[in-house]
Amino acid sequence: MRINFKKTINTESGITLYIALAVTGVLLLVMFAVINTSIKQLQFSSTANDSSKAFFAADSGTECALFWDVKSGSNPFATSTPLAPISCNGSSVNLTRSGATTTFSFTSDPCITVSVGKSYSNGSLKTRVESKGYNTCDFTNARRVERAIEVSY
Repeated sequence: MRINFKKTINTESGITLYIALAVTGVLLLVMFAVINTSIKQLQFSSTANDSSKAFFAADSGTECALFWDVKSGSNPFATSTPLAPISCNGSSVNLTRSGATTTFSFTSDPCITVSVGKSYSNGSLKTRVESKGYNTCDFTNARRVERAIEVSY
């Protein structure tokens, strides 16, 4: 008696492994896309935070200059008055003058630099306040942001 052994070939072997690898690949691709988007959103929100910090620093400098020029009555920015320290943000600030422009700075974090210029135009006094705010006082910081506000009256 002769026994005939037939070898059967299963053509469906390994298909489960192929499907599992394909699904895993797609899930990894989606995961990397979500992580990449999350990192970009974090960077964007950090930049927006730095920008708003710099803007509000510039606004504080503008408010301080306007207070001392308009409200205080002492007008330390007039070129006819001697330089005397003023108080902004709870600390004494020294003024420097170059021609008709008076400048002062805060060195606490965030940094603020304010220039107040006085000039006469057609017989009337014109004042220009330029305040620059920075999110950090570190000039070497690559993420340093500057925002400026200019007021003229």
